[in-house]
Amino acid sequence: MAAAPAPRGAPRLLLALAIFIYACDACKTVTFHVPSQLDAGKFVGRVNLEECLQSPDRIRSSDADFRVSEDGSVYTASAVLFSSAKRHFTISLSNAQEHGDQKIQVLLEHQTQALQPSHPEEKVLRRAKRRWAPIPCSMMENSLGPFPMFLQQIESDTSQTYSIYYSISGPGVDKAPLNLFYVERNTGNLFCTGPVDREQYDSFELVAFAATPDGYHPEFPLPLKIKIEDENDNYPIFTNSTYIFTVAEHSRVGATVGQVCATDNDEPGSLHTLLKYSIVQQLPAAPTLFFMNPTTGMITTTTSQLDREVLDKYQLNIKVQDMNGQHFGLQTTATCVIYIEDVNDHLPTFTRSSYVAFVEENTVDVEILRVSVEDKDLINTANWRAVYTILSGNENGHFKIVTDPKTNEGVLCVVKPLNYEERQQLTLQICVANEAPYYRETTSRSAVSTATVTVNVKNQDEGPECVPPVQTVRIKENAPVNTRSSGYKAYNPDTKGSSGIRYKKINDPKGWITVDENTGSITTFRNLDREAESIRNGLYNVTILATDEVGRTCTGTLGIVLEDVNDNGPVILRKTAVICKPTMSSTEIVAFDPDDPANGPPFTFSLEEDSDRDARRAWGLTTINDTAARLYNQNDAPFGPYTVRVRVTDRHGLSSVTPLTVMVCDCITEDDCSLRGLARTGAGDFRLGKWAILAILLGIALLFCILFTLVCGATGAARKPKPLPDDLTQQNLIVSNTEAPGEDKVYSTNGFTHTVGGAGTGARGTMGPGLIHGGQETIEMVKGHQTLDSCRGPGQHHVLEACGPGRVEVDTCRGAHSEWRSFTQPRLGEESIRGHTLIKN
Repeated sequence: MAAAPAPRGAPRLLLALAIFIYACDACKTVTFHVPSQLDAGKFVGRVNLEECLQSPDRIRSSDADFRVSEDGSVYTASAVLFSSAKRHFTISLSNAQEHGDQKIQVLLEHQTQALQPSHPEEKVLRRAKRRWAPIPCSMMENSLGPFPMFLQQIESDTSQTYSIYYSISGPGVDKAPLNLFYVERNTGNLFCTGPVDREQYDSFELVAFAATPDGYHPEFPLPLKIKIEDENDNYPIFTNSTYIFTVAEHSRVGATVGQVCATDNDEPGSLHTLLKYSIVQQLPAAPTLFFMNPTTGMITTTTSQLDREVLDKYQLNIKVQDMNGQHFGLQTTATCVIYIEDVNDHLPTFTRSSYVAFVEENTVDVEILRVSVEDKDLINTANWRAVYTILSGNENGHFKIVTDPKTNEGVLCVVKPLNYEERQQLTLQICVANEAPYYRETTSRSAVSTATVTVNVKNQDEGPECVPPVQTVRIKENAPVNTRSSGYKAYNPDTKGSSGIRYKKINDPKGWITVDENTGSITTFRNLDREAESIRNGLYNVTILATDEVGRTCTGTLGIVLEDVNDNGPVILRKTAVICKPTMSSTEIVAFDPDDPANGPPFTFSLEEDSDRDARRAWGLTTINDTAARLYNQNDAPFGPYTVRVRVTDRHGLSSVTPLTVMVCDCITEDDCSLRGLARTGAGDFRLGKWAILAILLGIALLFCILFTLVCGATGAARKPKPLPDDLTQQNLIVSNTEAPGEDKVYSTNGFTHTVGGAGTGARGTMGPGLIHGGQETIEMVKGHQTLDSCRGPGQHHVLEACGPGRVEVDTCRGAHSEWRSFTQPRLGEESIRGHTLIKN
């Protein structure tokens, strides 16, 4: 029987049922009516996402052919062709605060009848007169209305065929400022509800929509920009109410003073913001000294006659006006204060052209005169502070002049004592200038003021003068005692003589001389040695005190120049030389002569005649320079120390002999050479100290004590053998040697089994430890048995069998075995007892 056919409306019912079941989980369902074919990027409709989820972080479409923007607008991602009347997909919403996704079910229904015009001519006409396009729109700021005020009409071409509803969105509609614009739903007329300030909102970016009553959007969203036209309602404003500038006096014409600036909040680039600057008033008014650029606001000078000493400050009242300065433009004023900066345009001048000063001779660091100057420049600046200089008359450096920082005066001082007897009057020429250079280029003479100072020196009753302070005499070294020589002379500055002056030495380091009290001459008290330790460069200094009749003193130095005598032969300072045989074959020796160089080098080096003959044949000398020679070995001397006597002669034939110790070492550098290296070669001469000998004797005594102890212990053990324990037969002792295994024979004694394999030797007597003699031994103790392998010889075997309790029959061995057995039996017994104890534990 055939199945009943499905009703005609069954497929649609099933689709509706599936959509209904699928939408049960959705927060809302939206239906859009669309044509059967949609191009890519086509606007489908808008979904209010906030009804399901506020601020979703992620928006996903279940259908890849459709995409959803953040504002809920649905667009086609690719061209879509509907094969059925309906199509649906899901929009999933999620964010970090909500758990799980919110879903919106979107149902698309296409119209079987396309939106076609009734006549083809109408289609062509609409294409030619497309009205759904951005329309320029503007309104004046601060408009007085009346409100609502009509702006323009937006219209879609599809309104000729279908009913179209219009809507707008964006700032001024559903974003701040809210409800400023609205559009009539049916007509598309756009209105403004109130005035707008351009400085707050210069334009509004709106989006217009056209939709059919069933929600279909036949047009793309239309961007609609409303520009707010500017009105000159803002005054230009200076950035500062008072400007302060500085310009140097005597500046050139056109020098920049400063720049002012103003701002205007009206529309940039318009006449409302085209500013013009000007000077309204200058105080003082005459003469006109400044100019302001009307466009930039830059202030410059119009003259070079600005003089701070005449007027140091000017004030300008300035103005800025928009509309390019036209009379109906808005304007603002400000104040500009200009200070005239000082330059060094006035030279300091002395108040007098000549001065007179007095000073006593021999005084120092005293003020003798103050001079003053006049300067019109700004006080306490570099242009006002004076700098004084002595131009002439101070060639000996007796004076200096400095500036008093408080009064700006010049202070003349004496820094070096004057001598009335030499000069009673001095004339100085001084000049003054400023710290800052003069602002004009001038010669040095015209830029300074000069004056003359006459200094009169007053006489003073003085004591003796030690002039010059250092005097010298010449005496040969080693001169005989009581040799007399001229000494130190002091003078009376008034009489220019030395009468009445007494002398006394106050410092004689070596005590070599005496000083005549009346004449100052000296006499040698001891032999003078130029090569003494404290003498430097042959000069011996003695300090002399000179005293006049009144008791006034002066101090001088007498330098005794010791003339050299060739009384010292050259010597070798370094008495030991090292030759590292693998790396060097010679060593350098250097001689020194304490005499003057005229009695010193060049030196002559030679080996002394009384040196060892073998040493003389083994060593040779070669001169390197005037003071050095090279000592070398000629016969490859073995390691060790050698004594070589070297004679060094100066240029005048005076010589000395130096015994030189030469160390021949096995080393790399001289520092590596040591006595230990010489001891290894057998060439060293060593002696043991008393402590080393005592340590050796103590070691020998300790060795004798240890040997004596061992001998006594061995003798005592042989005399008192330790008996075997009674339970020895109940223990196990195994001693084996498997390096050379041989045939074993077993014998038994007192419950022990002995196995003996050997040749040439045997065991005799009661049971005891076996003896190794020319072979190997194996002793095995088991419970009641012992195996002994001893006295092994090639081809000989002995069997010990048990003869009864406590008895052992042993075949004869060599006599030596019996003797060794009697000696070792007690000791092996002790080892057996120790083994017994060890195994038992």
